[in-house]
Amino acid sequence: MMIKKLWIILLLLLAVIVIKAQNMQAPGGFDVYQKDISHGNIDTIFYFSETVGVKRSALVYLPPSFSSKKSYPVLYLLHGIGGDEYEWLKNGTPHIILDNLYAQGKLEPMIVVMPNGRAMKDDRATGNIMDADKIGAFSTFQSDLIHDLIPYVEKKYPVKPNQINRALFGLSMGGGQALNFGLGNLDTFAWVGGFSSAPNTHLPENLIPNPQEVKNKLKLLWISCGDQDGLINITNRTHKYLEKHGVQHVFYIEPGGHDFKVWKNDLYMVSQLLFKNANPDKL
Repeated sequence: MMIKKLWIILLLLLAVIVIKAQNMQAPGGFDVYQKDISHGNIDTIFYFSETVGVKRSALVYLPPSFSSKKSYPVLYLLHGIGGDEYEWLKNGTPHIILDNLYAQGKLEPMIVVMPNGRAMKDDRATGNIMDADKIGAFSTFQSDLIHDLIPYVEKKYPVKPNQINRALFGLSMGGGQALNFGLGNLDTFAWVGGFSSAPNTHLPENLIPNPQEVKNKLKLLWISCGDQDGLINITNRTHKYLEKHGVQHVFYIEPGGHDFKVWKNDLYMVSQLLFKNANPDKL
């Protein structure tokens, strides 16, 4: 009986990994282009969306070691409310961050897909980006992602199948999407997280109605935010609910606001955990 109690206490202590910001910052130069290393490639793909009824585009990062004779897991990386499929590439330099990590042997080889999360016929971030139809298109993207984009990617590229080989992460509006869609489709994604997730994030009791299912199916659940971000309450409320229900997750509050300085750091940290049994405390 005593041993059983000790195990229960240990499991509760391990239910949440709280990462201290001073121990979890990317080193200087992590996002600086290095000429003398191998580099990945960026593809532009066009897929027909049955959800929207038009062809849509996405960017795909292939790792430096990419070979059509191998197969890879996939990270789907989502943008914010004012962006599109180019936002991460223009402002977050994921190709440079990942190239540098590959050169240091810190990543599991993966394909990264950067889609447009505004699933509508005119999906450009123009005019009033707060229009109801444009906001609604971010919810519509769930169907586009699962029924149109993922099947296309898995047909075009040598991709490892099944939930264990798919990750879904995003920033701000995309962070809310990643949590909503990832936790709402636990048979599709095993690695899920939001960076500075926006108010589109479902209330915790709706986001995670069955905590035990999340415990059973997810390999990693990550929530992070800058300590000066006005939306930090969204991250905090999700964390408190997860903690209350004993759902293991990474809860990372870092220096900064609602910007790419924070999100680039998040990508640096998260990418090293994906598709392997990595310990966040060792980053």
